[in-house]
Amino acid sequence: MKSYVLWSSAALLLAVTGCSNGAPTAGHQPTSASVSATSSWPSNAAIQVTDFSKRTLSFHGVPQHIVALSNGDLDIIYALGGTAVGRPNSNGPSVVPAAENVQQVGSTHEVDLEKITMLKPDVVLGNYPMNEKDIPAIEGVGSQLLLTGANSVQDIRSQITLFGQLLQKQAQAEKLNQHIDQQIAKLQKATASSVKPKVLLVYGAPATYMAALPNSLGGNILELAGGSNIAADFPGLQNFPQYAQLNTERIIQADPDYIFIMTHGNTDEVKAAFLKEMQENAAWNGIRAVKNNQVEVLPSDLFGTNPGSRVTKALDLMHDKLYPAK
Repeated sequence: MKSYVLWSSAALLLAVTGCSNGAPTAGHQPTSASVSATSSWPSNAAIQVTDFSKRTLSFHGVPQHIVALSNGDLDIIYALGGTAVGRPNSNGPSVVPAAENVQQVGSTHEVDLEKITMLKPDVVLGNYPMNEKDIPAIEGVGSQLLLTGANSVQDIRSQITLFGQLLQKQAQAEKLNQHIDQQIAKLQKATASSVKPKVLLVYGAPATYMAALPNSLGGNILELAGGSNIAADFPGLQNFPQYAQLNTERIIQADPDYIFIMTHGNTDEVKAAFLKEMQENAAWNGIRAVKNNQVEVLPSDLFGTNPGSRVTKALDLMHDKLYPAK
């Protein structure tokens, strides 16, 4: 039997690239930020940082007017003690309460250049590679575009390090990264002798679903929290190698203990639509996760987008779902 859950939504691919789990690029290795100046940091010192596109950006001093196009970047800036003058659009409250009243300026896949121009930012934080095309426009309004992304927890650590150097908050950045490392070590110790629960991790919207692979942020969080990704050997999509087509036959054969869904949209609507698709194929009813009612939509602020420094909460939540008695 060869049965597939098919999808064809270009909009979903945009969401994955710009918001879901960072930039899905094959073989991307984030570069470390570098800073050239003395420890006293006079106001006219040159700060140089190298972003994920390997571009070196120079600033006369610590940027005071920052625009963040993604919630993960916004979270990290505030976690380091910084502030922003522009934040990504949201349908509800800001994921960073302190930024609730900050001007909304679009997102990584729909930049509002007019609003950004009015804010006169020193730097705009965008997604690599999605916002590379926006470099000329941002530079044209007198700002600089710093590009990062997150396909793994290590990428988030690299973002924290880079932004820490940009803001001259290296000590705070190191503490945030140490907290992440400690959390991972704790979870790995707790699950070292456990049989890892089998999980199908899905990213999608109604009628448009795909499996998250271990080289995606969600897939990396799943494994660090002690789960086994049943799609680990699924072939990645050519242009989006962090994700794969859902292969019903292989999913049924793997018989996952849990099915977790990550989404940007309405969680109830997404879950209902996914359950409907499964019900239309009776073979899904024999899967352990379905029989035990272990099909769940994960919080979109932690899994439908880069959670930034809050990745520790995502790790904890995933671990608690995988090991509810521990």
